[in-house]
Parts: sequence; structure tokens; C-alpha cells
Amino acid sequence: MTRLLIVESNSTDLLAQSRSASSYFLKAFQALIPQAELRVVAPYAAPLSANVFDGVDGIVFTGSGVAWTTCDERAAPLRDAMEMAFATGLPVWGSCNGMQLAASVLGGHVNDSPNGLEFGLASGVTFTDAGKTHPMFAGRSCGLASPCVHSHEVIRLPEGAVVLASNGHSEVQAIAYQKNGVDFWGVQYHPEMAALDVGRIANALHLKEDHAAMVPDLLSADSDADAARRLGARPEDLTPQMRMRELSNWLDYISKAA
Repeated sequence: MTRLLIVESNSTDLLAQSRSASSYFLKAFQALIPQAELRVVAPYAAPLSANVFDGVDGIVFTGSGVAWTTCDERAAPLRDAMEMAFATGLPVWGSCNGMQLAASVLGGHVNDSPNGLEFGLASGVTFTDAGKTHPMFAGRSCGLASPCVHSHEVIRLPEGAVVLASNGHSEVQAIAYQKNGVDFWGVQYHPEMAALDVGRIANALHLKEDHAAMVPDLLSADSDADAARRLGARPEDLTPQMRMRELSNWLDYISKAA
């Protein structure tokens, strides 16, 4: 049985508003590996103890709706949690804020994206030479689109990080880091979320007119091919099997490493 620890990266005030980032991973993993043992911890609510990682096969860091970057002093509870996770030597996954967090902890830098908010779908995500052969993207076609919402991004990579994918908005859309006992895969987008989920999140955001105009298509793009195309996606990219391919590839990687 696969045992995963999911690190909820939303703050306590967001959780009090029922804004749980871990809920998307719970749903995704329950679909991909129904027999998995899934546990959730929340470092903003309480510091983690080292034994929380005992008996798990992999560790996941979610996205986050907080206003601050992963380099901000307010993100210290999350950075502490990731340092502890890396110290275990276990495979670690990060989506969006989770990837930015890894970059911060490993010596890189995260700040506001010079291109502003990337909302809806990260489209035209193309693989680097390293990404074309990396197991994260096995079964994926170059030029993919995936649900996303972020205004921060990795501005400077940590030494040893390998960029696996980029697009016109963010040069760093996926990375891998395997050095000094750290085993990390991460993406800037959200394979754990459906387009519908991003559309529903829109109510909590102050969207510009062009972003707000996407919401009706986001609410239907998972099953409406025309809506998917209007958002810049191949319809097949938004099917659950394809959308979550990076996660299922990571799970395969875990099973082989166990």
C-alpha cells in the first residue's frame, strides 16, 4: 500500500474559510490509487515533529492561497517542514507554491512574476531537452495545458535544479532536483485540480476583466472541447487520465524506489 503525507500549505485563516489545498490532492490520489493511505498535516497550524514522516513513501506539498512568497519570513513554518521532508531522503512532490517552496529552501529565489497573474490554464507548456526524457512527462505531449493560478514564480533557480518545462508566461513550469539526498519533482501548475476547480476559485480572487471572462469556459472545459480550445488547451489535456499524468508518473516512480 502506498502511504503519502500531504502538507497543507494554506494558512489557518484560509482553512477557516474552507479553502483547503490538500482537498484537491486527496481527491486526485483517491482516484489514482484508491487503496492509498493518505495523511494531511498543516504546518501553519502547528510545527511538525520529525516522526510525522515515519512510515510514508512520499511527501506532497500543496499549492497555497497566501499573499506572501515562499521567501517571506511568514512562510517559515512551511520552509521548516520542507527542510525536514528533504532530510528524510524520500521522494517529494510540489505543485505551484510547493515548487516555489523547494526553490526557496534549496537556495533559489521566488518573487512576483514579471508577467503578473497566470490564471485558468498554463497553456503551451513545452519540454526542455531534459524534460523530454524525464519520467515526469512519460505519456505527455509537448505543448500541454494544465489548470493553474499563480502570481509568484521562481526567479532564480537553486544550483543543481533542472528545468523540465517552460511556457510564455513562466520560464520555470517544472523542475527536478536530485542532489545531496534530495529527491524532488515539482510543477508550477496544478495537475491535481480540474479546470472546474480553478473556475470556482475565481470567486475568491479580484480578477481583471480578461481573466474574469475565462470563468464560464473554465467551469465547463473539462467536458466541453470548444471551451477547452478557447482556453488554449487540447481537450484531451483536461481529461482526468491525462491531466493527472505527472502525478501518476510520480507515483510509479515512488513504487519503483520503494
